[in-house]
Amino acid sequence: MRVSAVFLSAIAVLVLSGCEQETDGESESVTVPVEAEGATDAAEPSTPLEVGQSTPMAERVATIGLLNKRNNVTKDFELRPGESVEDGPVILTLAACERTAPYEMPQETGAFVQVDVRERGDDEHTRVFSGWLFKENPSLNVVEHPIYDVWVKNCAMAFPGDE
Repeated sequence: MRVSAVFLSAIAVLVLSGCEQETDGESESVTVPVEAEGATDAAEPSTPLEVGQSTPMAERVATIGLLNKRNNVTKDFELRPGESVEDGPVILTLAACERTAPYEMPQETGAFVQVDVRERGDDEHTRVFSGWLFKENPSLNVVEHPIYDVWVKNCAMAFPGDE
């Protein structure tokens, strides 16, 4: 059964309601973890999966790419839902990630990401993007910023029968 975008958006709104985090300072790259009870490696769920189940949201890991178009520097960040990473003036926050089961077609991978950027001369970060990004169809929802580009590379999660 394929999960609809409306359903995923509703889940993301619920997840985001508890994800407001503030970061201070001028750190180059900081990851802010959200405590998750029993969180383990995304490829190995804490309990065996039954038919129709997948890895719990707290145990999934998304790989998000960030490109600085001015200097052509690309960085990859691995985030769990609820975590944020600050790299210079950019803060990336992952709310959720999802991918279709291996037996479903078409294969799709997506993540609900928030992108905050502090422009030159500003003291505060400004949200420039909040929404779903899709690996297989990056033009569906685009981070429109003159300097930074953000995209989803992977969502690590398991399904019943995965090795």
